Amino acid sequence: MSVHLHWFLPTGGDGRTLVDRHAYTDGGIRRDRITPVSGVRAPDIDYLAQIAKAAEQLGFEAVLTPTGTWCEDAWLTTVALAQVTERLKFLVAFRPGVISPVLAAQMAATYQRISRGRLLLNVVTGGDSTEQKRFGDHLGHDRRYARTDEFLRIVRGVWGGRPFDFHGEHYQVEGGLTALPPDPLPQIFFGGSSAAAGPVAARNVDVYLTWGEPPEEVKQKIDWIRGLAEKEGRTVRFGIRLHTISRDSSKEAWATAGRLLDDLDPETVAAAQQALGKSESVGQQRMLALHGGSRDKLEISPNLWAGVGLVRGGAGTALVGSHAEVADRIEEYHSLGIEHFVLSGYPHLEEAYWFGEGVRPELAGRGLLEAGPAPLDGVPAANGRPASAPGGAPLLIAGGR
Repeated sequence: MSVHLHWFLPTGGDGRTLVDRHAYTDGGIRRDRITPVSGVRAPDIDYLAQIAKAAEQLGFEAVLTPTGTWCEDAWLTTVALAQVTERLKFLVAFRPGVISPVLAAQMAATYQRISRGRLLLNVVTGGDSTEQKRFGDHLGHDRRYARTDEFLRIVRGVWGGRPFDFHGEHYQVEGGLTALPPDPLPQIFFGGSSAAAGPVAARNVDVYLTWGEPPEEVKQKIDWIRGLAEKEGRTVRFGIRLHTISRDSSKEAWATAGRLLDDLDPETVAAAQQALGKSESVGQQRMLALHGGSRDKLEISPNLWAGVGLVRGGAGTALVGSHAEVADRIEEYHSLGIEHFVLSGYPHLEEAYWFGEGVRPELAGRGLLEAGPAPLDGVPAANGRPASAPGGAPLLIAGGR
């Protein structure tokens, strides 16, 4: 079982601060309560293309693109980026409640042909009713997962290449068909920590994703989903979503984390915690519980830092340390059964180079990576910074989903 490395496309914008610019759009949180953000990079196609090309050069297999009203549409953005890359795959996040399952199956098939087989799907059921209502979706939390279950059953049925009928609580399909099924079939990624989410993963998905919790808690999730899948006669693979702050020394990495923390004033943290605390997502509540809104004891497990989650929704932890230490932690998660590592950093362009030129060779040297097209080789580092990063990696690293 090899390690699969993926990066992230910040289609909601990037920057040099941990302040998540879209996390405050709910719950009456006013934007004038947010620390002013400097160094913001708009998610224009030219900047996103830089990140996609860098990820491809550095040997990442795919990039995750988020979904929501705060970011660019994932389907349209990534199919554009597929035209300026060659091997990179796109892990496209989408919400099943806002699109027909037959149309989604057709879109995926078309995407595979346009991109020559580079689509992966990340199904986001949605843990925030306020966000879902913006899309016209008024179902409650558990019913959304029940609908996702039906949705994925229809998608797989329609991909069979023959007319497909389905009659459920949420969908009624007669003769659903994708005349030219996708080849290969896109792998389906999915995350959810609630009791309602587990059976959906066990019955339908290829890769179950968890946010970056301590290893013992991740193992409990793996055992839970694996047990449910066995009852369905299936096997499920596993992935984890983490940020990274990797440097030539542990001291440098933790200094960077410290500067990110120093950039946050108490009012900004309080506003974020108020907004995030209203989420119905069990996974989000587990993220919040790792730090309890406090700046104290943010290293919740060796090299696992919960500081990101003070102000950012979703993935709230980062691997922090020297390149070897970050590789150690990845190897530890891998030993539990994690294959897919979906990573990000701030800003995403520079941090891709820190990881790709620092940690990736460590993992390759340990025999954890599949043989494949080589990333950039033989480029010496200068002044302790990745030489191929535009302008060198900056001192302060921060930013997006």
